[in-house]
Amino acid sequence: MTIVRFYESVPDEKLKFAVIIARKDGKWIFCRHKARDTYEIPGGHREPGEAIEETARRELYEETGALQYTLNPVCVYSVTAPDNFDGQETFGKLFFAAVETLEGELHSEIGSILQTENLPDRWTYPEIQPKLLAEAQRRGIYSPKEQLEVQS
Repeated sequence: MTIVRFYESVPDEKLKFAVIIARKDGKWIFCRHKARDTYEIPGGHREPGEAIEETARRELYEETGALQYTLNPVCVYSVTAPDNFDGQETFGKLFFAAVETLEGELHSEIGSILQTENLPDRWTYPEIQPKLLAEAQRRGIYSPKEQLEVQS
C-alpha cells in the first residue's frame, strides 16, 4: 500500500524530489516518458548540491520545455511504499508553475507533453500524483472555476 502524507516543511536535506503542477493558457501540462505510454506531473530527483527550487526549475524545463513561468511552493509531501526505497518514507517538495512560454523542442527523456483541461486517464504514478493535485486543490492553488474531480 502506498501512503502519501503532506507537511508544511521538513529539514531541507530530507527533500529528494521536486514535483511541479504546471498550467499554461488554462490547461494542465503533463509529460510522457519515452519508454512509457502513461502521463505524469513534471518532476524528478534532486541532484547532489542542488537547492530544491533549482531541482524544480531544472525538471520543469527538461520535462516540459518551460522557458518563462512563475514558480511557487505548495507544500512538502512524503511517499511510503513497499516497492520504493525499501519501504522508507521519502520526501519531496510540491510546486505550482504558471507557464507563459514553452520551448518548441524537448531535450530529455520525455517523449511528449500533453496540454489538457482534463486529467489523464492513464497515470504513471496513479497512487501518488492524483493525491498531489488534490492537495494543491485543497490548498486553493487554483480558482474554483478550475476545480477538477481528483480521486484521492
